[in-house]
Amino acid sequence: MADYPDAAEQVRKEASGATRRVKRRLPWKRALLALIGLGVIAGASYYWYLTKDEESTDDAYTDGRAISIAPQVAGNVVNLAIDDNQFVHRGDLLVAIDARPFRAARDQARGQLELGQAQLQSARLALTIAQITYPAKRAAAEAQLASAEAAEVKAEADLRRQRNLPVAATTRENIDAAVAAAAEATAQVEQARAALKEADLVAENIAVAEAQVKQLAAQVDAAKAALDQAAINLGYTEVTAPQDGWVTKRNVELGTYVQPGQQILAIVSPEVWITANFKETQLDRMRPGQKVAIHVDAYPGLTLAGHVDSIQKGSGSKFTAFPPENATGNFVKIVQRVPVKIVIESGLDPKLPLPLGISVEPTVKLLD
Repeated sequence: MADYPDAAEQVRKEASGATRRVKRRLPWKRALLALIGLGVIAGASYYWYLTKDEESTDDAYTDGRAISIAPQVAGNVVNLAIDDNQFVHRGDLLVAIDARPFRAARDQARGQLELGQAQLQSARLALTIAQITYPAKRAAAEAQLASAEAAEVKAEADLRRQRNLPVAATTRENIDAAVAAAAEATAQVEQARAALKEADLVAENIAVAEAQVKQLAAQVDAAKAALDQAAINLGYTEVTAPQDGWVTKRNVELGTYVQPGQQILAIVSPEVWITANFKETQLDRMRPGQKVAIHVDAYPGLTLAGHVDSIQKGSGSKFTAFPPENATGNFVKIVQRVPVKIVIESGLDPKLPLPLGISVEPTVKLLD
């Protein structure tokens, strides 16, 4: 029993020593935790200092011009000169449509034009003849009337002389002949007056000839327009590239019957930019011309450099098919996003394609 106090004393001494050792190690742990805390604060402060003049967003993507290509005439595709994702230059042939019906229509329009031109030339000659003939006919009718009136005067004078002669100095036959001559002369005058009345329509007859010329001239103009349209339609049978770019969304094959306005492919132009949808709270210091670093999700090792080109004059929701009506019902404030156009200046790699619509993360340097 005497050994128990010694054992208890030994336990007490060991516990006291462990307590002293713990107390000796505790300040070091506190110091380490304090250093870690200070490091975190310093790192956060340094990160804040580095990024306080930056704004970034992950709601951004590559953008560009995609031109829809559609034929303007209907027909079967007889030549398909392009393939998927092929680069084409402006003016290159893309698709050729069967041109035979349009060539025949052009030739028919040319024939109609030549016929109209011949008829117009004939009408112009007729007008020239009318401008000479109708005044001449009027002059001839006036002269004929004057001659008939003179003959009538002479016939009436002869009749008066025959009637004034004594009965023994003339015969009944002479008197009857004088009466008949006077009547015939009067009839000739009436006939000459009628002819003059008909010939007196010089202006009207010339106007009819001029109207015929104008009508045929209008028909010739219409025939020229028809020929021009036929030639244009014939030219439409060859669909060419309106600008340089890559062929995309091709949905036409050799032998396909296409209709006017039917989209058969699209051409993506080489010019690519970034459309970044920043929150409205990020636009306070953002200005056109500020430098931008662009990270592309598809190529982690690729960093592009650019600048802010412009800020859209309206939020994205303003231009949706059904924009919000904030003036009606209950209103809930939502932070809006505004598209910002960023132009790429450098960093593009010709070996790395940059398709439209892929995700990027731009960081705008807000320093003036």
